[in-house]
Amino acid sequence: MEKLLATAILFFHGLADENTYSSQLNECFLSDPSNDDYLYLEWENDIGKAVAYLRTHINPASFDRQKIGKVFLRKLQESYEHSPDIKVFAARMYGLWKSLPENLQNIEPFFALCYVDEPLEYGDEKQTRSIFEQIFRHQ
Repeated sequence: MEKLLATAILFFHGLADENTYSSQLNECFLSDPSNDDYLYLEWENDIGKAVAYLRTHINPASFDRQKIGKVFLRKLQESYEHSPDIKVFAARMYGLWKSLPENLQNIEPFFALCYVDEPLEYGDEKQTRSIFEQIFRHQ
């Protein structure tokens, strides 16, 4: 479920594609077809509602932070490496950070997502890239 949440959040913010989310959801559902959460998500076409459902139906105290972090950061790095504009990419990070479960928001490397775009306000692309590199080292 952690991998699915990470992918859903990234997809909601345009940082993962729908096929990745759909195939991961299908894999989860096929591995446990009696799971009501997966069944609901199979029928939910609105990714915003799916993310909200996942956030409210996963007990943040019980999920594996390492697992969600690894998947989330790997996919985020892939999106970063393919992004043609660092300013556009970095500007999305605050909203992405707000979408994370609360027990992840205030720990590193996730906390850095809420301020990674600030150096760009002063034209400091090098510092923003340095922050991203620090974030990705946590994989």
